[in-house]
Amino acid sequence: MATGKITKKSIDALEPSSASQLLWDTDLKGFGAKITPAGSISYVLQFRMGGREARTRRYTIGPHGSPWTPTTARAEAERLQLLIAQGIDPVDDDKRRRRESIDLAFDNYASHFARSCKGVGWARLVERVIRLYLEPVIGKKPLPQISRSDIVAVLDNMPEEQVANRRNVFAVMRRLFRWAVSRGDIERSPMEGMETPPPVKPRDRWLKDNELRLVWNAAPQCHPCFGPIVHLLIATGQRREEVSGMHWQELDRSERLWTLPGSRTKNGEPNSIPLNDLAIAELDRQARGDIWPRKGRIFATSTGAGFTGYAKGKKTLDSAIEAEQGDPLPAWRLHDLRRTLATNFQRLGVRFEVTEAVLNHVGGSRAGVAGVYQRHDWKDEKREALDDWNRHLEQILSAPDSLESESGSNSTGG
Repeated sequence: MATGKITKKSIDALEPSSASQLLWDTDLKGFGAKITPAGSISYVLQFRMGGREARTRRYTIGPHGSPWTPTTARAEAERLQLLIAQGIDPVDDDKRRRRESIDLAFDNYASHFARSCKGVGWARLVERVIRLYLEPVIGKKPLPQISRSDIVAVLDNMPEEQVANRRNVFAVMRRLFRWAVSRGDIERSPMEGMETPPPVKPRDRWLKDNELRLVWNAAPQCHPCFGPIVHLLIATGQRREEVSGMHWQELDRSERLWTLPGSRTKNGEPNSIPLNDLAIAELDRQARGDIWPRKGRIFATSTGAGFTGYAKGKKTLDSAIEAEQGDPLPAWRLHDLRRTLATNFQRLGVRFEVTEAVLNHVGGSRAGVAGVYQRHDWKDEKREALDDWNRHLEQILSAPDSLESESGSNSTGG
């Protein structure tokens, strides 16, 4: 075992041999330089965690050359010996630092979390929140180093008017850190004790009969995907992404049934939606006849991708309605069409349980113990309700444009 002062001169003097050799520094215990038969030189630190009974461990500081010179390697060895004196194993500490800088770096970890999310709607929300709101603020910061101030910075960076979106961002962050705690990647969530942002005032906007007629009649003037999507939203009461993402293999014309898989629903629960005459007619137009394709996306763009141009389509639709009647409709959203169907179901005397089954709501009559033991699918009742809705819609669409419904809501909600 060679010993001597590790300096530039002693390092330059090292000669390779048939076996690896070590030069141990005479001034700093445990600090050494290793040269392999191939001539590569590296700096090491040999140490024990504990007394003489503990096994000897060796830590590689790094190869000779920038940034490791005899001087910088000696300084690093002295730093490591201070950690050892405090009971910190430099090998374990290095593994931890490497893991934090790569595996637990927020951008990497958030992507891993996003891939674990189930349900198309939730997964899409998580991906969007991470990309637009979390990564621009938190970046690559290691997960264990993220503090409550980082969470506050994310929320403070959002426009104040995005009340609903703030709750979405808060929910995604809370779920992410809870997931990290459950995996043992962090001890505690930095969001412990934080209050959820205040809720948005519930929307109560639903379209009156004359408004619904205007929307239906103006829809064909929009994008060739958007117009039919609007018609099906009105006829079926399903969610925007569920209708726009519809595939032919989900449909059975002979059974007049749309079987929506749980992988495409917001709550992960599958749903069967009886198709009424207006829905069948719209789908026949998409198929160019009453023989429907066996598979494929119904609403595909020219590139074959799914349709996502809702904002542009809605703007075109509103402009067409304003041009038709001279004034714009009171503010409304596509999601209000679901509330319109539910409200009209109530007007038509449809049972609450049937309304929830059509809308695929897991709540109210389908929550808790009732949801576990009440397995009736309401298939016949749903078909009757949607057929009643179809007849009501046909009456609305055939009425004179000047006819005003006596009931409805003018509220634009929040």
